[in-house]
Amino acid sequence: MVFLFLKIYVIFAVIKRNAMRTTFLDKKDNKNSILKKTILRLCIQSGEYSIAALSEQINTSVPTVTKLIGELMDEGFMIELGKSGTSGGRRPSIYGLNPEAGYFIGLDIRHTHASIAVTDFKGGLVCFEDNIPFILEIDEACLHTISKSIRDFFLEHELDWNRVLGMGISVAGRVNPKTGYSNLYSFDPDRPINKILSEDLDIPVVIENDSRAMTYGEYLSGVVKKEKNVLFVNVSWGLGMGMILDGRLYYGTSGYSGEFGHFPLLDNDQICRCGKVGCLETGASGSALVRMISEQLQSGRASSLSRIFKDQGKVNLNDIFKAVQEEDILTIETIEKIGANLGRGLAGLINVFNPQLVVLGGKVAMAGDYLLLAVRSAVKRHAQTIANQDTAIKFSKLRNQAAPIGDCMLSRSHLLGIL
Repeated sequence: MVFLFLKIYVIFAVIKRNAMRTTFLDKKDNKNSILKKTILRLCIQSGEYSIAALSEQINTSVPTVTKLIGELMDEGFMIELGKSGTSGGRRPSIYGLNPEAGYFIGLDIRHTHASIAVTDFKGGLVCFEDNIPFILEIDEACLHTISKSIRDFFLEHELDWNRVLGMGISVAGRVNPKTGYSNLYSFDPDRPINKILSEDLDIPVVIENDSRAMTYGEYLSGVVKKEKNVLFVNVSWGLGMGMILDGRLYYGTSGYSGEFGHFPLLDNDQICRCGKVGCLETGASGSALVRMISEQLQSGRASSLSRIFKDQGKVNLNDIFKAVQEEDILTIETIEKIGANLGRGLAGLINVFNPQLVVLGGKVAMAGDYLLLAVRSAVKRHAQTIANQDTAIKFSKLRNQAAPIGDCMLSRSHLLGIL
């Protein structure tokens, strides 16, 4: 009898959750559905609105907007936040996203570990866990392991699984979110990664490139304020990029935009992991930093890393950043070379895109001002002044949370059909 009761409860919970997922979302060409998505997109970008302000923004009558807001509140997506702070006269009510509408999950998988974030509907961080040991294998069994780990994570944090609205997962390499294809991890054209996870977890799942996920997270929850043209550069083991152009994430024709690391810029005869020679990544990435320092240590250059290199035959990025904190000359000089190469590449992007903001993220950004000053110096030297004078260069605010939070935000935007 108890089992039957629990089964009925779960069925009703799933029906309730699915009802919220669909509501107006299935009516893609319906005028009211399009207007509701526009309202939600505006609230995601700017936070809160009065009915009059929304009416002006979407060029729709006040009675119509009032009706749409009422329906969105009934459907659980929006709430009244109180009265505006304007002085004099009748203060209008302010409306915004309902954080209690549900959860979104973000899972970012890197070379040897993963990170998970959970956000509420408004984008607030509910919980986050980093450096979870994990290696993504190219088979379906590994994906089933991920599904179980996600459910276990919810149990450990005492979160209600029935309130989950969607999940985003990000991986390195070329990823096409529309097809679910990953050039590094897909193993069956008829069984995309996101489809298998969606079937396991009974929620919508989207897959994204890690740099684009970081870009979107930073755009909606990080250092980006009101800028609508933003380049995010992911300086990690490799070198990737995401682009926000005119307020929207840019994918390119086949979904493979942002391969900044494979721009053929350097004349260094270094073979890139892509098989080409002289890619920017070979002189402006974490792998380049390790290689360049190792070559210097091998030649007998003095450094605080010398003992580690002698004992272990290698150094890693964590060793290097520790040496930076100790003001090791070799590591600082090498990071400045990395920054100069990166700045030269960025100068070309600034000349082409004329962005308002360039954001530097990824693990190599831990080098701090030694990297940033070298980047800015090279940009100033190589970029056209007329294109560069209104471009700011800043570090990521979200740092290691950027990708999983971005995954959450992408999942929400895909669910609402506003990306």
